[in-house]
Amino acid sequence: MSTTFQLDTATSRANPTPAPMKRLTVPAIQRRKVEGKTEEPLVMLTAYTARQAQILDPHCDILLVGDSLGQVIYGLPSTLPVTLDMMIAHGAAVVRGSYHSVVVVDLPFGSYEQSPEQAFATASRVMAETGCAAVKLEGGAVMAETIEFLSRRGIPVMAHVGLTPQAVNALGGYAARGRSQEEHAKILADGAAVAEAGAFAVVVEGVIEEIAIALTQSVEIPTIGIGGSARCDGQVLVTEDMLGMFERVPRFVKRYADLAGMISDTVAKYAEEVRARTFPGPEQTYQPK
Repeated sequence: MSTTFQLDTATSRANPTPAPMKRLTVPAIQRRKVEGKTEEPLVMLTAYTARQAQILDPHCDILLVGDSLGQVIYGLPSTLPVTLDMMIAHGAAVVRGSYHSVVVVDLPFGSYEQSPEQAFATASRVMAETGCAAVKLEGGAVMAETIEFLSRRGIPVMAHVGLTPQAVNALGGYAARGRSQEEHAKILADGAAVAEAGAFAVVVEGVIEEIAIALTQSVEIPTIGIGGSARCDGQVLVTEDMLGMFERVPRFVKRYADLAGMISDTVAKYAEEVRARTFPGPEQTYQPK
């Protein structure tokens, strides 16, 4: 039986506890799409810490340790400066904090593009040091050889086509892709190429909706939309975006809460009590017996 790590309220330390269910597998994710259709869409969110993984895990099929952590956690201007050590540290934390979801870790920019051999060295280290089930890399047809190389050597790969943030400098920004016929055709060709190469699923980001629908209908593997279409086989969002942690979010994000506002209001209350010397009170201090 697998284990999950829960925070002990007495010590604030993670302690292994028997898991109430078996962890999903990559083949189980693939089997959700039958004869081109997925009856129950796949639920995927980003996670970067053990505690976050604990909270998200019961509700998700896939947890993505995205290189978006560069912006969300570290305040970097893009995903490009993210290092392999960052991804491994956060990937290991998310695996420790989950017991149900398939954990997928992004390969950071510059760690896999040079050759299939470079990609294998990076991916094998990520899997060995985090315990994750799969890796994700960006790129379509140009990465097909690498995807096939990894897949044949036992490393499950999730692909990523359409708007690929690691290529933001080449793309000229984060605008939706597929507005021209040429780009439309390229995205469909990229999706077909990664599926044929052995990717078990493909993220379709920031594309015109008809492209996301056409790609979903044309490939046998699940498509995970982010700025795609509700008709994709699943959806993913950056968790902090959908929880309302940031003022500015992409068009495709639905903010399900205003967590930043809640945190600010709570901290304001704490600050008020500290300055008024009403915290800590009798309940939070130790008295002689």
